[in-house]
Amino acid sequence: MTNQYHFDGQTAIVTGGCNGIGRATAIMLAEAGAHVFVGDMKHLEENKETFSRLGIVEVMCDVRQESQVQALIEQVVDQYGRINILVNNAGIGLVKQIHQVTEAEWDACIDTNLKGTFLGCKHAIKYMLTTGGGSIVNTASNAGLLPRAHDPVYSISKHAVVALTESLGLCHGKDNIRINCVCPGPVSETGMMNDDLDNAADPDVLTQSMIGASPIAAANKRMIRPEEVASAICYLASKDALMVSGSALRIDGGKSLGVLPQGK
Repeated sequence: MTNQYHFDGQTAIVTGGCNGIGRATAIMLAEAGAHVFVGDMKHLEENKETFSRLGIVEVMCDVRQESQVQALIEQVVDQYGRINILVNNAGIGLVKQIHQVTEAEWDACIDTNLKGTFLGCKHAIKYMLTTGGGSIVNTASNAGLLPRAHDPVYSISKHAVVALTESLGLCHGKDNIRINCVCPGPVSETGMMNDDLDNAADPDVLTQSMIGASPIAAANKRMIRPEEVASAICYLASKDALMVSGSALRIDGGKSLGVLPQGK
């Protein structure tokens, strides 16, 4: 995918940046000239050559821990004096009915998806307020636009991310801080998707079911690609989106638009 954006000299943090959407975003930002820091709980050998070539710095970070999120952001500020872009991408899924969800599972899902986003915004905004603004992009989901019956806790967490995005976008527009989110549908080659397929009784059936749930995905006979979401994130982070804040951008092949006619 052609990179049309320019982030020369800007600093960017991407949480959950070692695979899937996060990795594609980190690479795209770096290729466009940004100084990129990836915060993740695991570092993958397969990223070493590409990250090294692009100057992407990997930092161990559990977004559920405030001290680690704060340390990640302060490392960037200490080195470059500012943070221009934050992508709160770290997230986990939880496919289970509410009466089966344990307290530990609730905490893990809500803390990773929502608390982690809150902590990133909290500490990034503190510095953006002193340097003339910045851009934050949160990874929500189409599960944050319409409730989903098979993963209600995940859906709750992503609805909250959309609400957080809108609320903080309203609060900080006057500070030239833009806060948006993307709402992807099923994306191939992500940690979450790979886990779902690994645990499926028939991965091929699950794959076709996910493709079939999105009209445009079905028309193109494939899932959304991480790079397609990354491109949308880069748009929202760029000067091209200067007047865009508080938005929830659907990238789901039309999945969240409504109920298709029966048999379609």
